[in-house]
Amino acid sequence: MNNYFHKISFFFSELFAFGLKEARACIFAGSFFVLLFLSNHIPLFGLPRYDFLFIASVLIQIILYLSKIETKDEIKVICLFHFIGLLLELYKTHPLIGSWSYPEFSYLRIGSVPLYSGFMYAAVGSYICQAWRIFDLSLNDNKHYKKSIILCILIYLNFFTNHFIPDLRFFLISGVIILFWKIKVYFTVTEKVYYMPVSISFLLIAFFIWLAENICTFYGAWKYSYQLTNWEVVSLHKITSWFLLVIISFIIVSNLKYSKKQLSLDKK
Repeated sequence: MNNYFHKISFFFSELFAFGLKEARACIFAGSFFVLLFLSNHIPLFGLPRYDFLFIASVLIQIILYLSKIETKDEIKVICLFHFIGLLLELYKTHPLIGSWSYPEFSYLRIGSVPLYSGFMYAAVGSYICQAWRIFDLSLNDNKHYKKSIILCILIYLNFFTNHFIPDLRFFLISGVIILFWKIKVYFTVTEKVYYMPVSISFLLIAFFIWLAENICTFYGAWKYSYQLTNWEVVSLHKITSWFLLVIISFIIVSNLKYSKKQLSLDKK
């Protein structure tokens, strides 16, 4: 009986610790949601809301770096994701494409894209970087790194080409499943090491991003064409888009981590 209660106690203590670490890994994304909510309820003194979000996001990044919550390498990765995201935003919001739009005015923008939008992609990169370090992530197989880079490029290109040639996302998802079929991600909550299929982790992250996307569109961070008159729940089809975006993010971060580890070993 004592052993049974010990197992129950251990399970809930691990679950609580896992929740705290997840919250810690989401610190930038969580901060962004707080800003998004507050921007609808506090005076911005004439500053356009999208510009407020950009300036505040930059200040949060500075604070996280100075407080050593984020490292210099993580800041570099976040900047990379910001750039990748802006390129995609510029294409998707072009009048000829019109996948979504930013209905509010802002000064800090490129074309129809407010600069803060890149931070929404950066938030995904920030989470993966933080989770990698906090949970001491590792993979049981690293022999597919070169193939994963090619897959990453193909996935990113499909976000652009799917408007004038058939959408290849389900072929790409099949490629992901084949490539990562036997790969597990290992993580540590307190002391015990756990693992799960890495493809399942992609799907779980994508689902939670989809939930976050519903919150963002509800508060007007951006709007899809079917939300311009009345807000509606974001299509479940978007989970596949986020699934592929998470894979891009994961592949970039994992390859950077792997390259840095190899460089460290070579120096020794």
